[in-house]
Amino acid sequence: MSLAMAGVTAAAGAAVIGPNAKGDDVLRAQVLLDRAHFSSGEIDAAYGSNLRQAIRGFQKLRQLPVTGLVDAATWKELARDQAPVLDVYAITAQDVAGPYYKVPADMAGKAKLPALGYTNLQEALGERFHCSPELLRRLNPGKKFRAGDQLLVPNVANSKPLPKAASILVDAKDGTLTLLDAGGMPFAQFPASTGSKHDPLPEGRWEVRGVVTNPEYRYNPKLFWDAKAGDSKARIAAGPNNPVGVAWIELSKEHYGIHGTPEPGKIGKTQSHGCIRLTNWDVMTVVRSVSRGAAVLLQA
Repeated sequence: MSLAMAGVTAAAGAAVIGPNAKGDDVLRAQVLLDRAHFSSGEIDAAYGSNLRQAIRGFQKLRQLPVTGLVDAATWKELARDQAPVLDVYAITAQDVAGPYYKVPADMAGKAKLPALGYTNLQEALGERFHCSPELLRRLNPGKKFRAGDQLLVPNVANSKPLPKAASILVDAKDGTLTLLDAGGMPFAQFPASTGSKHDPLPEGRWEVRGVVTNPEYRYNPKLFWDAKAGDSKARIAAGPNNPVGVAWIELSKEHYGIHGTPEPGKIGKTQSHGCIRLTNWDVMTVVRSVSRGAAVLLQA
C-alpha cells in the first residue's frame, strides 16, 4: 500500500471500486463508510460482500443508483467527510502490558480463564481501529509494535453519535442489521451473521428486552446441535473473546439476542447458531442507539 492517502479523503479522480479491488482506494471507502455508520465490518482494504452491502445501504440512504460499486456519484457523497482517512497512534506501555490470554477453543478450557481478553496487542489494536491485524501490519511495515512506536491506523474516531433507533431490521438474505428511525427510515447499517439451516433466524417481530455490556456467557450444550459428546454446562468470563463478545442485546424470543464476536473477520461470511452476530465495535454502536422496547424485525 502506498500510504500516500494518509491525510487525504476521497479524491475526485479515485477509481471505481468493485469486485476484486484492493488497496488504498478500497481502504479509503471502507473508512469513510464506517464513519458514515454503514459498516463493512473488519476493514481490510479488499472489496468483498460486506463492503458491497455497505455501499448499497449508503447509496439507498443518499438516493443514488444502487450498484454496490463506489462510482463517481458515491465518491462525491463520501467526500463530504473531509477528515483524514488515516491517523497516527502511539503505542503505550499499557497497550504492550495487556494482559493478554491464550484462549483455548473448547468451552471447558475457556471456563478456566479469569477473563476472555485479547490474545495479543495486534488483535487489541485491530478492534480499537476496526481493522484486521494483517492490515495494521501492512500499514506499518518494519514496526515491532513496541511502546512508543508510531502507527498509521484507520481514522474511525471521527463518527458522529447516532440518534436513538425506534426499530431494528435484520435481513438474513442481505446479511445486514439496519437501524431505523420512528418514520422507518434507515440511518445505520452493519454486516451480520444471522443463523444457519440448523438454526434459522426466527422470522417475525420481536423487541429488545434488555442490554448487557461485557457479559458473562453461560454455555448449555443442550441448546447446540453441534455440541460435542461429553460437553457440560460452563460459565465463561467476560471479555472481547467471550463467545458473545462485549455486548448482549436480549430479544423477546427466548435464547435469542444480538451480540458481539471474538472473530470479527468471519462476520457475514460464516453462519451463527440463530442469534444475530456483529463485530464487537458494531454491536457497541448498536447498544448506544437502542433501548428496551425497541422493535426488532427479523426477516429471511
